[in-house]
Amino acid sequence: MSGGLKQSQIAAVAAFVVIAVGGGYYAWQKGGDTGAPRPVAGATAPANQSVSATPGKATEATVTVNASACDPEEMTVPAGKVTFSIVNKSTRALEWEILTGVMVVDERENIAPGFTQKLTTTLEPGDYEITCGLLSNPKGKLHVTGTMPASVTPKLVDLIGPMAEYKVYLGGKAAALGEATVKFADAVKAGDLDAARKLYAPARAHYESIKPIAELFADLDAAIDANAGAYEKKEADPSFGGFHRVEYGLFAQSNTAGLAPLADKLSADIAQLGNRLKTLTIPPDKMATGAASLIEQVASSKIAGEGGRYSRTDLWDIQANVDGARKIFDLLHPLLAKADGALTNRIDADFSAAGAILARYRAADGSLATYEKVSEDDRTALQQAMTTLANDLAGLSGALGLA
Repeated sequence: MSGGLKQSQIAAVAAFVVIAVGGGYYAWQKGGDTGAPRPVAGATAPANQSVSATPGKATEATVTVNASACDPEEMTVPAGKVTFSIVNKSTRALEWEILTGVMVVDERENIAPGFTQKLTTTLEPGDYEITCGLLSNPKGKLHVTGTMPASVTPKLVDLIGPMAEYKVYLGGKAAALGEATVKFADAVKAGDLDAARKLYAPARAHYESIKPIAELFADLDAAIDANAGAYEKKEADPSFGGFHRVEYGLFAQSNTAGLAPLADKLSADIAQLGNRLKTLTIPPDKMATGAASLIEQVASSKIAGEGGRYSRTDLWDIQANVDGARKIFDLLHPLLAKADGALTNRIDADFSAAGAILARYRAADGSLATYEKVSEDDRTALQQAMTTLANDLAGLSGALGLA
């Protein structure tokens, strides 16, 4: 678990956590043991080993496992990155684990008799147990003291909570998007031009808030959100559909004629997206990099007015993009604050700066002004704020060990 986090490990840890919480594996492993170290007949308990830290380096500690116990049976190390040398002086291959309750914090497997293997891991302050060979052997004690160093990447299990909360967020956005799109499509099919125009931007905003992970459903994203420029014949291309094709009819042609099939197709695609999101696996690195990529896209193209070329509702999209990226940042904030407090503070400030500019164009009812009302100075300031935010968000993945 040391160093960068691998995607294959995420799913494995998530599954392992479910199994472990279920109790089956550890109920068997503990075999009714209370978990407390027991005295070994005829043996003298080794003294507690206390290890100090060297700034900028991993703390090093050695533990020897013999046939009946660990030596020492009790260790104290400082919080942060620790490298353990595990010496196997028993006659069997063994695995060595660091445990908190029923959870495995980290482990080293298949240590052959007579060999030494190293395990580098990151430990937060607290009391842990360590395994000492046979399941019947008493577990050792590991005390981690002090505070975490300024820059520490999170453990895999720490990401499971943010990932789960993001899934809940996506589910809520998908439900709101589905409902809003149905109302929008109904207005289009009823030929109510004014109503359809009013419903267009609020419906899209739900979609734009989940855009950080759009690459995970690229086929539907193309169907729902592709611009005319992506097609050979642009607006005249028969394959041009989705939000922007309907937008073209409502705002550029000022007519709902011929839009009903397109509105139905849009509703169907949104419904399909909602179903897909329910089972979609979202790697944490996609959350982090997706937020940065989306804001970079805002800075490079959406500020130029390419997102709402017919309706001029660009600010709705931009605000939703910022909200979607902010949600990811907020979920990862506690972990990032531990890993890189300076970067956390910069991103916080970046979001505030961008939000302050957008707020100038928000009405009391929450609606946003059309883009032609945004001054050139504010467009420049917004582009600078988004560029700075994108650059800092680009450091999110690396700071969390996801890169």
